[in-house]
Amino acid sequence: MGFHRRLVPSGFDRGASAALCVLSATAAALGAVPASAAPHDDTRAEVDRLYEEAEKATEAFNKADERADTLREQVSTAQDRIARQQQRINSMREALGSLAGAQYRAGGIDPSLALLFSDDPDDYLDKAAALDRITAHQAGELKDLQEAMRELTQERVEAAGKLSELEKSRKAVASHKRTVEKKLAKARELLNSLPSDERAAYDRASRSGREDMPDLGGAVPPNARAGAAVAAARGALGKPYVWGATGPSGFDCSGLMVWSYRQAGVALPRTSQGQRYAGRQVPLSQAQPGDLVTYRSDASHVGMYVGNGQVIHAPYPGAPVRYDPVGMMPGATVTRV
Repeated sequence: MGFHRRLVPSGFDRGASAALCVLSATAAALGAVPASAAPHDDTRAEVDRLYEEAEKATEAFNKADERADTLREQVSTAQDRIARQQQRINSMREALGSLAGAQYRAGGIDPSLALLFSDDPDDYLDKAAALDRITAHQAGELKDLQEAMRELTQERVEAAGKLSELEKSRKAVASHKRTVEKKLAKARELLNSLPSDERAAYDRASRSGREDMPDLGGAVPPNARAGAAVAAARGALGKPYVWGATGPSGFDCSGLMVWSYRQAGVALPRTSQGQRYAGRQVPLSQAQPGDLVTYRSDASHVGMYVGNGQVIHAPYPGAPVRYDPVGMMPGATVTRV
């Protein structure tokens, strides 16, 4: 995701811990700020903070949602397995019932008396031998049935646990969603409290020239897979930020990476935290087009390196997918997929 904001030209680094220092940092970069502007700057800094917190909550939402999807698949698989096991048990019971009936019909009287009164002792002995074999087979079948029933009971217990875990995950998704929505609503409320010219300036700062192709220095992706991902990310330029979305009409920060690499036939983890470890980490000085760049110590934001110190990313609500300098935020970590 990417709800970060910059109040100065591209390339200015600002981290989460610097939110309270925005006023002094801006003054240093742009010159002295009039005292009358301080309240508005404080409001913009608070909007930045809310966006950043919402970004972290969104990645938590993505993680919980991904976990819920995994659990749904596991529960479905377990239910299919349980149904097949139950069918197998039913068949085994039917077979055992047939064997028991045959045994009863063949051994309804004492074996010695049956031999004594048999018209054909040799035929009786043949039947007795067959009955012994049936009895041994029946014992084996009974043992298999008991084992199958134990397995079925265990699978049902495990499936019940998965269902419980799924319900908890669903609640976590809903909780994170409410957190994000509250923070975004508060940010919008604060923005609307600014004078119209201040709101316009904030809006321009999130859009100015960022969709135009910057000088990428002739950088070439290292392989076809990275090239396809970069092409997909460029094709998403100008698309809106939509939290929790993986395209194609809108994206959050990690969703843009998932979608771009999906076009290259590569499945990435859903969250920016997972994407940090989706490949081999390399120094920032060795970044190549297609590399993933995660930010902050908690990897709560991610973009794609495209060359000459530039990344493509989905910043935050109201700002479309765009180019920005790779040093836009602290804690950059580069991962080669």
